[in-house]
Amino acid sequence: MILYEHPFNESIRTMLRLEHLFKRLGELMSRESALDHHFALATLFEVLDVAARADLKSEVLKELERHRAQMQSFRGHPGISEAVLDDVVERIERAFAGLNGMQGKAGQALATHEWLTGIRSRISIPAGTCAFDLPGYYAWQHFSAQRRQNDLRKWATTLVPLAEAVGVLLNLLRDNGVPQRVAAPGGQYQQRLPEGKTYHLLRLRIDESLGLVPEISGHRLMVSVRLMRPDEEGRLKPVAEDASFEMALCA
Repeated sequence: MILYEHPFNESIRTMLRLEHLFKRLGELMSRESALDHHFALATLFEVLDVAARADLKSEVLKELERHRAQMQSFRGHPGISEAVLDDVVERIERAFAGLNGMQGKAGQALATHEWLTGIRSRISIPAGTCAFDLPGYYAWQHFSAQRRQNDLRKWATTLVPLAEAVGVLLNLLRDNGVPQRVAAPGGQYQQRLPEGKTYHLLRLRIDESLGLVPEISGHRLMVSVRLMRPDEEGRLKPVAEDASFEMALCA
């Protein structure tokens, strides 16, 4: 099964992008080749670009506080495990404290790092990091794998509070959705969303053997899925066949 996720607002879209980048960064950092570490740095700079919004930190803190208050309201309800609730609240509070204790906006320390800034200014230029352009960076790539990894971990550590906070929020959101099997006659599915409830994320799982790709659109009143199939050149074309998939709406 292939999982697709579709955000319904800009805040969740930003958090999904950050999660994607943090996962990539972690995987590249764990490898040992200089080429992997070059792309780890490129990913680090992408994180800084996405996290550059001045209001991102306060927005994430506000969402953590909202979830904490919501969890606390469940205390004393029958069927709610106090131990599980305590664990969830502790994770939220730990993420809140970590992010709130971070000085300035996310990535601020790296944005003023002179050596990194020099690389960042050229890494988006085709072949802009050649040895004759950035000899210092070229030398760094010839350091031992362990030394490069230590440097990357040191730089990435400044972003850990943001990564943990985003992870907690997205996990809480995903746990809120209840998967259900739905039919898409003629390759199309539509569902009206109930008024008075705001959904933030749609999660869709589809059997990869079908060779279908969902084209998802949605807003506060309606969600629509059109199933597509790539042609020989990779262009997506709508299908008219009946199909089904698993879908969860997360509020």
